[in-house]
Amino acid sequence: MPPDDAASTSRPPERVTTVTLAKMAAARQPLAMLTAYDFPTAQMLDAAGVDCLLVGDSLAMVVQGHETTLPVTLDQMIYHAEMVGRAARRALVVVDLPFPEGQLSIDRTLTSAARILKETRCQAVKLEGGAEQAERIAALATAGIPVMAHVGLRPQSVHVEGGYRVQRDEPQLLADAAAAAEAGAFAMVIECVSAKIVQRIRETVTIPTIGIGAGPDVDGQVLVTHDLLGMTAGYLPRFVKQYGNLREGISSAVAQYVDEVRSGAYPDATHYFR
Repeated sequence: MPPDDAASTSRPPERVTTVTLAKMAAARQPLAMLTAYDFPTAQMLDAAGVDCLLVGDSLAMVVQGHETTLPVTLDQMIYHAEMVGRAARRALVVVDLPFPEGQLSIDRTLTSAARILKETRCQAVKLEGGAEQAERIAALATAGIPVMAHVGLRPQSVHVEGGYRVQRDEPQLLADAAAAAEAGAFAMVIECVSAKIVQRIRETVTIPTIGIGAGPDVDGQVLVTHDLLGMTAGYLPRFVKQYGNLREGISSAVAQYVDEVRSGAYPDATHYFR
């Protein structure tokens, strides 16, 4: 038998689960969540210690180039989620239910969510909505499908809302959060809600809360990875902090490659076989 320390190096890291998130929140250990849409990115984020990876329908905007999240399909979400699920060894992987899978019949939602869990290695789905989605959340939970709620700004309702706006209807937000928690959601994302209302929500629910543009009084934070790494062109929301500038670095590296190919500097003698 190898010594204990040798054996431990071969064990995979302990998987973060829905129960883990609850324990971390109870212990006031902040949760770090980021989006991922492909194998190498998910692998790097997982190795860096991210607790939760979200295969977000935001891929419609940051990967596919659409103006909203609405065009991405369930099949496309499953395609990307399968890659992320294969890469993640520690992080909990949550997959967005894309429009309109969470807006049609409950049976349709159950079927779509079940496909995600069966066809990927992901562990949960995320559903936009609060009080009006309580019955749907309860049906998913009853079926054994972990569901993360999403209250506040709902990108899938952008045309109803008339744009992406900070949400300030405190009674409705409190009702949404309470209903989602009571229906069986294991956690919830709170998007673009004032910090004062978020504090009230925290007094209302006991499940982990993960904020995006919701201030510091939550159990965790989530950002779009492309925004965090400086890969996004154009407008960035106020709540985004860029921790890198990969867009500039990639553009510079590619421009140098193009110049060297055109000048004949690449490949030189060290880069080909004689």
